Amino acid sequence: MAFYCTKTQQKSGQAYFRLRRPDEEVAALSGLTQTFSEVIKKFRHEDLLNVTEYYKPYLAYVIEYDITSILQNLVTKNILTNDEAKKFKAKEEQEEGAGVESFISDIMKKDCIVLVSLWEALAEELVRFPSPNLTRILKEVTERGMDLLLDIQVSLQPYPINDQIKDIHETHRCGVFESTRTLEDQASPGDPCTRIVGFETRYTELMVIDQYRRTYNDRHHELEKTGRMHAELLEERTKVKCERIWIEQLFRRSAGSDKDPLIVVVSGVAGIGKTTMVQKIMFDWARGTQYQRFAFVFLFKFRDLNLLDRETEPQMPLTRLIVRHYKYLNDPRLREILKKPESLLFIFDGLDEYKHKLDFTQIKLCSDPNDYFPVHTMVTSLVRSTLLKGCTVLITTRPTALVSLDKVRVDRFAEILGFFPEQRLMYFKKFFGDVDQGSEAFQYVEENAILYTMCFNPSYCWIICSVLKSHFMTPEEERGAAPRTVTELFMMFLHNILTNHKRKAKDRRGILVKLGKMAYHGVVNRTLLFYDKMEMSTFGLQSVMSSPFLSGFLKEILQRESNLEHTTYTFYHLTLQEFMAACFFYLSSSGSVQELLVKLDSCEDGRFEILTRFLAGLARDSVFKTLGGVLGEFERKTAKKILEWVKQKAEQALRGRHKSEALRVCQWLYETQSKRLIRDAIGKDLKMDFSYMTLSPLDCAVLGSVINCCGELEELNLFETQITPECIRRLVPGLIYCRRVILSRCGFTSTCCSALSSALSAPHSRLTELDLSINNMEDPGVNQLCEGLRSENCILEKLNLYQCHLASRCCSALSSALSSPHSRLTELNLSNNINMKDSGVDQLCEGLRSENCKLEKLNLSDCGLTSGCSSSLSSVLSSPHSQLTELNLSINRLGDSGARQLREGLRTTNCKLKTLWLRFNEVSESEMKNLRSLQEELKRTGRQVIISTEGD
Repeated sequence: MAFYCTKTQQKSGQAYFRLRRPDEEVAALSGLTQTFSEVIKKFRHEDLLNVTEYYKPYLAYVIEYDITSILQNLVTKNILTNDEAKKFKAKEEQEEGAGVESFISDIMKKDCIVLVSLWEALAEELVRFPSPNLTRILKEVTERGMDLLLDIQVSLQPYPINDQIKDIHETHRCGVFESTRTLEDQASPGDPCTRIVGFETRYTELMVIDQYRRTYNDRHHELEKTGRMHAELLEERTKVKCERIWIEQLFRRSAGSDKDPLIVVVSGVAGIGKTTMVQKIMFDWARGTQYQRFAFVFLFKFRDLNLLDRETEPQMPLTRLIVRHYKYLNDPRLREILKKPESLLFIFDGLDEYKHKLDFTQIKLCSDPNDYFPVHTMVTSLVRSTLLKGCTVLITTRPTALVSLDKVRVDRFAEILGFFPEQRLMYFKKFFGDVDQGSEAFQYVEENAILYTMCFNPSYCWIICSVLKSHFMTPEEERGAAPRTVTELFMMFLHNILTNHKRKAKDRRGILVKLGKMAYHGVVNRTLLFYDKMEMSTFGLQSVMSSPFLSGFLKEILQRESNLEHTTYTFYHLTLQEFMAACFFYLSSSGSVQELLVKLDSCEDGRFEILTRFLAGLARDSVFKTLGGVLGEFERKTAKKILEWVKQKAEQALRGRHKSEALRVCQWLYETQSKRLIRDAIGKDLKMDFSYMTLSPLDCAVLGSVINCCGELEELNLFETQITPECIRRLVPGLIYCRRVILSRCGFTSTCCSALSSALSAPHSRLTELDLSINNMEDPGVNQLCEGLRSENCILEKLNLYQCHLASRCCSALSSALSSPHSRLTELNLSNNINMKDSGVDQLCEGLRSENCKLEKLNLSDCGLTSGCSSSLSSVLSSPHSQLTELNLSINRLGDSGARQLREGLRTTNCKLKTLWLRFNEVSESEMKNLRSLQEELKRTGRQVIISTEGD
């Protein structure tokens, strides 16, 4: 069909693919498809419309993956015309997700047959497209059948409220609405005005997946871990690997389950949006758009619960806990409300901030909401269902605290992954308020893999947008350089705040030292929450709270929250805390750098990873100049010690066996942007080996930048290292400066070749040896590669294309590359490409005869050749321009006829060949004798030619 152009190709630059499934799984899915088709036809049109409307957002998510295939199916069945399909496709390309929902709505306006056909097309897709979301939907419809309609009706109907509590219910709903309908918004760093924006204005949907992961116990920082996982999921296609859960689905039953989940846990790294998600749940409940099966929703933050045990009430009943948070519920009717637990939702936000470990093994639990118990026992009792059995409990936490939960008690685990590409762009547009400016800033970030990977996190997005908004709103001629590294980003963030706050404190450097010291204490002890009467007092910040500078500064660095007669502070993001902690060691000589380095050496859980990057990144003259201008001289002794330590660690890692550790130190080197340090760390032999690994686009961006900064590299070995087209694109700035690159057996495909071609043709390219063997490049890949080979900038001398699934169609491009006036290629290995055949070699020989061709060694063994190409090869040997000294034609079927024709070429005076391999070519003994005679004959004339025919 003319409209065929998959969205997957447009979004990721990768070819659309289908995953192969085991035969048993295919059979099971085929059975589901058949049963589903029978069930869906039993629905009345009105009922099917209700079912479709209910699932519309989820269907849109599935269809968006490859709407072309769905449209193709409907056209084939004559449900849609080709013109209708083209219009739907064009609309989807223009409006993306909204266009897909519009497509579903338009189908719903047609008759029943069309709507049934859409569902059947989706069911048929299931065998080809392994989507957990689609599988769940089809199973729910198949298993529940007509009962599904009742479930839908119940989910849309609000819980019946008794007349006796209607007024208190309305008071609670209004109170929750008022407390959740707005967000505080800081326009940009240094803007003293904090504005209030509507929740819907700024809220952007998060990606939540339905699965439990416990993979944070290694040396990776949890934020870096999630960033890497994001990149992997993008490459693997989340819609194939994970089941997405919309927030409103959290409390709905799963396919195959006969009850709704009662205990739900949502995890996510710091700043990913857990608290904002909770606010969205409360807001949607209060305005009546979601979660209406709950009559009352209660929110408690673990950071507030920490304070209760310190007071005069070490124990209290649940009713008292509720009243402390919702004073208007100090009413005898609260007890009546709690008698219907199935209508109650309790939300506990931030388990990682709780000082108590929830003990699920304790015997004495709470069962009566009026009994006095410690708060942590009450929470445990709600999860264990001994208290208010049948109520629903939602707990949010960072992944680091998941270990404290009793996973057996949890009905659903979900993980917030944050923003995926479309959501990131949407956030930028909303933040800037100007579509063009937002798109320009996002385009800059897209080109920087480090910043782009950070954008999965909403808090990072806010910081990046804050800095870039200030940058892009400055007239172009007045702009400085935009941030490239994470250190530069946070340096600009802090610099903007400091320079835009006109009010001066008597000792603002001293205040920042205290703030940094507290931040470092928090990093060491994994503390994110600071109390006014505890940490703020201990570090001397409580006494200077009245400082005009501090009060303005705090609004942009620390988030203040007052509740239960206490005030708590958190840095707006964990990484901002880590940046301030790193600044402490450069602003004050009181911090022992040596003790710090000992801690960094001994740490094995990743808590200092981002801090270390900042320590390395801050040790730069440009940083000293920028921040020193507003804060005074930085500690240069600190910089010297840090860089010496980084160099030592880098040398050990890059020469050691632990390649993941080598990648880690490359992150530190990248932050320094020091060419001299990087060259010294890599060493005299200038070699880097990351073979047998899996590299993410982020890893490749760092490697590309580090090598680029180094200026030259003898060898980059990526043998059997799985990489993607995006990885190659990010590596290009470094590949330009490599002399030898090994990309053998690394999953390299034709879609990678465009980026690699750009490395070959880049000005000042140093790439002279390239090994691409044992990859599925195919002819289109080589055609793209040859564009780079023909460039006047290309200096490649050796190219290995052994076993790359090549056929004759690429030989014309190879021939033109060899005959290019700029060609420097002297060695070419095309062996084990059995579909190259005689026709391919005939085309290749045209280039080999060119006066511009400099090829000296050519390997055509096992290329499916016969005597049909021997005449062309013989003409190359006899060409006055040929530079060939070694030709390998082993493991072909040239036979005696082919050998005879080659002898003619060898005899000519123009022939420069010194070695000819003809092993396993079906050459007879008599013809081998003729070849040996020729060898002796040439020897007598002074030409040493080795003709190897062993094996026949």
